[in-house]
Amino acid sequence: MHSPKRTARPVARELLFGNLWEYDAAPESSPAFIDASYGLFIGGKWVAPKTRKTFYSISPRNEEKLSEIALAGAADVDAAYQAAAKAFPAWSKLPGSERAKYLFRIARLLQDRAREFAVAETLDGGKPIKESRDFDLPMAAAHFFYHAGWADKLNYVTPGRVLEPLGVVGQVIPWNFPLLMLAWKLAPALATGNTVVIKPAETTSITALKFASILQDAGLPPGVINIVTGAGDTGAAVVNHPLAAKIAFTGSTAVGKSIQRALAGTGKRLTLELGGKAANIVFEDAPIDQAVEGIINGIFFNQGHVCCAGSRLLVQESIANQVLSKLKIRMKSLRTGDPLDKNTDVGAINSRAQLDRIHELVASGVAEGAELYQPVCELPHKGFYFPPTLFSKVSQSHRIARDEIFGPVLSILTFRTPEEAIEKANNTHYGLSAGVWTDKGSLILKMSNELKAGVVWANSYNKFDPSSPFGGYKESGFGREGGKQGLLDYAKLKATF
Repeated sequence: MHSPKRTARPVARELLFGNLWEYDAAPESSPAFIDASYGLFIGGKWVAPKTRKTFYSISPRNEEKLSEIALAGAADVDAAYQAAAKAFPAWSKLPGSERAKYLFRIARLLQDRAREFAVAETLDGGKPIKESRDFDLPMAAAHFFYHAGWADKLNYVTPGRVLEPLGVVGQVIPWNFPLLMLAWKLAPALATGNTVVIKPAETTSITALKFASILQDAGLPPGVINIVTGAGDTGAAVVNHPLAAKIAFTGSTAVGKSIQRALAGTGKRLTLELGGKAANIVFEDAPIDQAVEGIINGIFFNQGHVCCAGSRLLVQESIANQVLSKLKIRMKSLRTGDPLDKNTDVGAINSRAQLDRIHELVASGVAEGAELYQPVCELPHKGFYFPPTLFSKVSQSHRIARDEIFGPVLSILTFRTPEEAIEKANNTHYGLSAGVWTDKGSLILKMSNELKAGVVWANSYNKFDPSSPFGGYKESGFGREGGKQGLLDYAKLKATF
């Protein structure tokens, strides 16, 4: 297997008129304003953990410590739930138009501090600054704006019925989109009148904790949102607390299954957004160059740390060689390295553990006979980095075609007919998303009807909007986030007649 060269800093080069030109780095210079340490945000104020324990948040960019984070125990989680339960009566009875004002303030404050939060997100998670700046922050603010608009219109979501809040909601979010997943969870919960206890991922807690200052600046009543930090034991305490009326979880399928078992018979509402192994399907009549860009975005966006990443490429046999050739050329132009560099396309892998898993699965692909391609790539000495990777000659039996890698690794399979493409695309435990590339509208409709996926993109990929519901089937979970459907998962329906 090709081992990418590691150097002190990534250098991007371009061949022009026979000469080799180096690109200067373009680092983001804005400060992130990360505190040296953070406590727990409970009842509208910062408190020290009863455990008296802490852990460090490590930057995958260079393995340096960013901040010391409080480790919440069961007693801390209980205090957060008690604060949320105390805040619930007043918050739930507040007119929707008043709740909307708080959501609008939060959205505007996020916009005002977007650059600061984008840098913090990149330092803590490793994603390229241009993605944090141009996608994560604008989309997070958009979710608060969108749900602010719904807060005083809940009586119109379903004809003949009104929406009532559930109570205190426990939420656990992942490390791949820390701030955006926080917005996905909090905005509909608040709009429908619920109060919240939320736990960010242990490797990416900083932007959630910084978000507490936005809540304070917005004047949100104490206890409406409570933020507890920690690892698996803290998450289990959030999930299993008796005051939780609903649990919303985004993360791995394995943890999602354990949560479902734990909540069975408790009467708690549950939504799960879990893993994926999405098929990106390219037909012979597709706009090839456009499809190549969609494939690149589908798998290398956020280093492949995307549950709906198009990690399985299904290409019609007649154009397979052409698509493969164009993909290799396009991959050579990707710049991998320092995520704070505005030129970087593929940043740092989130953690050492995730990097080790990617290495293991890529090694299995080579051992099982798939053909590996990695462009020549210079990686930094420090930090967690992996080059953009492509496997051709992949079969359905390969681990890399079945297991979620959650990294910048693409597996290419071929098909001859739409029926074969559907069979191969659906031959997975997952069902979160899919992409279809073709010039025929009728074929798009046929594929979208027969693909077992919660979201099907047509001649595009990774397109998101707060008004569009997102969620999966099978082992990708259940429930929806975004749109009217997402509101329904945070409310109970009451007939008006």
